[in-house]
Amino acid sequence: MRAAIIEQPGSITVGERPDPVPGAEGVVIRVGACGICGTDLHIADGEFPPSPYPLVPGHEFAGEIVAVGGGAPGGLRVGDRVAVDPSLFCGHCAFCRAGRGNLCANWGATGDTVDGAFAEYVAVPAANCYRMPEEMGFREGALIEPLSCAVHGVRRIGVSAGERFLLIGAGTMGLLLQQLLQQSGARVTMVDRNAERLKIAAELGAHAVATDTADLHDELFDAAVDVTGAPPAIETAFNALQRGGRLLIFGVAADDARVSLSPFRIYNDEITVVGSMAVLNSFGAALDLLASGALRTSPLLSHALSLDDFPAALDLTRSGAGVKVQVVPDAAAARQ
Repeated sequence: MRAAIIEQPGSITVGERPDPVPGAEGVVIRVGACGICGTDLHIADGEFPPSPYPLVPGHEFAGEIVAVGGGAPGGLRVGDRVAVDPSLFCGHCAFCRAGRGNLCANWGATGDTVDGAFAEYVAVPAANCYRMPEEMGFREGALIEPLSCAVHGVRRIGVSAGERFLLIGAGTMGLLLQQLLQQSGARVTMVDRNAERLKIAAELGAHAVATDTADLHDELFDAAVDVTGAPPAIETAFNALQRGGRLLIFGVAADDARVSLSPFRIYNDEITVVGSMAVLNSFGAALDLLASGALRTSPLLSHALSLDDFPAALDLTRSGAGVKVQVVPDAAAARQ
């Protein structure tokens, strides 16, 4: 099969890999669409420590089952159209036993620690597959994984009707978080340097948009979410909180990144700082949200490139062009 391969940080090829076979409790998916996210850029640059090399990346995907292992649970069949939770939790460490599998001591994920879906086919555990509604296309189905991360993030930060939220970063994750927060009654202000993305945020109902927090005239917020992973943006979000405020660090920073936050202010103003790591019992909820039409996805799906254009797809993502860049493998019967 054809696959995009990160041979080592900075070295990317599109070439041949052996066709995957299903494990005893697994399936093989013909990939319909797979999205690029910031984690893929970190993997390509060698900034995501769990990733081994060489690696086929790709963890935001949907497709059609073409092979099923003999012991696969769930009644899955060849031809089923599914979205896939990439999480690979061990199930037996202390974190897994405590119901916090996303902190698994042996954490793994399809496309992050084992070969993923920037390929014509990918092997995954059957238990991680979620059947998609017939009317849902593969490109929309590939948004379920990022949405599931956003659902977990909103659960971590919490939201009450009427609260003022600052969101920094109007990419796919920021625009999904915006819609989830607004559904809970929050008033969202979006900050991003990309004016085109701010237009989308405004169309999706943002209370205000700005290219710089300096344009917000020292407004303070009940809660703030950094979706960039950039230390200066995290510090800006922290400084924009009112007393008793909450900060969610959602974006993926480099492993060696550091921020400067006032411990006195955290103490004196009772500021809460939390993180949100990937997916935790949120994939099914995300699928239900998309299937119900509760979120608008069409403004987010900006680019669909072939597998051979994977390096160009990475470059598009780095450039900030559009919003969600996806790869639609040529061999896949993708429903647009």
